[in-house]
Amino acid sequence: MMSWRTLVSRLAPLLACLGLLGIWQIGALILDTDSFPTAIDALRAVPSILTDKESLINILASLRRMAIGFGVGVGLSIPLGLMMGRSRAVASFFNPLLMITYPVPKAALMPIIMLWLGVGDLAKTLVIFLGVSLPVVFHSFQGARAVEEKMLWSGAAMGLSAGQRMLRIVLPSALPEILIGCRTGLVLALITMITSEMIARQSGAGNILFNALDMGQYDTVFAMIIIVGAMGIGLDAAFEQLRKRLVRWSEPRFDLPLSFS
Repeated sequence: MMSWRTLVSRLAPLLACLGLLGIWQIGALILDTDSFPTAIDALRAVPSILTDKESLINILASLRRMAIGFGVGVGLSIPLGLMMGRSRAVASFFNPLLMITYPVPKAALMPIIMLWLGVGDLAKTLVIFLGVSLPVVFHSFQGARAVEEKMLWSGAAMGLSAGQRMLRIVLPSALPEILIGCRTGLVLALITMITSEMIARQSGAGNILFNALDMGQYDTVFAMIIIVGAMGIGLDAAFEQLRKRLVRWSEPRFDLPLSFS
């Protein structure tokens, strides 16, 4: 039988969302302005967006760009972060470049990238790639640095080459930290996806949102915000399940039973 703690922990996200919607509904009724529709009006607009063929094509185009940018970012950033964590020369070369680009909002680069690459998919995907890369590089770097030297010495004593030690010792040991960076990168991919589409307005979820704002369709604007938020929650929950499967052997950081003994 499910304990009350387990039930509360499972219902907590739903209760939080319902509470937020309730605050939104009350606030909209108090303000009583067209630019801030009630939560009920926004929710009513969600089905019309999701059943519209053109809107679905735009949303799927956004997810495709996000998947490509995220996939390429993770595929390139993990090896780079691991090499930086195990090689002072590589870290010394790339650290200044990363420190320069880290504080710059990636959406701010969109106008420059548009001048170079136009306003098509490539420019938007590149912005998503840049948003994903930095947290994945950082966490991969931290994970690689945390690997115990004794394990590497043992691998070398067993005849493993530098590449084999990286794949068979460093990567598995750093995997929990790497996946934290990937989870952060997934959220940033969604954010940069929407902002890039709001700047380069041709297609995508950001384009739907901004066009609705221009035409004063505020219920559609807030409905798109709900849809994007639901996409973020769903993707994050799916990735968290994948993360738990991949690092089941490691000690979990959260959801530990409290003990005062």
